[in-house]
Amino acid sequence: MERKDLFFKTYANLPINARQEIILTIPAHGPITWEVAYREIKGDTELGADILRKVVELGFIKSDHEQPA
Repeated sequence: MERKDLFFKTYANLPINARQEIILTIPAHGPITWEVAYREIKGDTELGADILRKVVELGFIKSDHEQPA
């Protein structure tokens, strides 16, 4: 499964209230919530690509090549 698909699957399974929570901060853009991440990733923006890379790095979603511990 592609990283974007894994993100969307994770997002879809979040409680509605959790989608407003800040998941990371990008210095040039400020705090990023799950909702902002969703819009940017879905829109295929440059910011969305950065967010997707960071949520994988932070372990919020697992890439296809990662095996569970």
